[in-house]
Amino acid sequence: MSEQIKMELDRHFAWFEQRLPPGPARFVRWLRQPSSRYVRIPLAVLLIVGGIFSFLPVLGLWMLPLGLLLFAQDAPILQKPLTRILGWIERKWIERQGAKGAQ
Repeated sequence: MSEQIKMELDRHFAWFEQRLPPGPARFVRWLRQPSSRYVRIPLAVLLIVGGIFSFLPVLGLWMLPLGLLLFAQDAPILQKPLTRILGWIERKWIERQGAKGAQ
């Protein structure tokens, strides 16, 4: 079961990377490599904290899910809930794109 969730999380990351410009997509791919763990975890914590303090002008709420997503790479307990949430977001995104195309 855990391997299936990991594969689904990887699929969501790939879907996300396809929608990024080439430079940020390369950075995300690099962050996801096992050798980048010592950069990924502190970055994830900073993004989560930045998302919590989203009421400040420079920080935003977008930082929280991105931080959780990066942290889920190393915290198996977060993988299943994040996979469900990402599946829901992906479905809504596709529905919205379909609705835009139908107009």
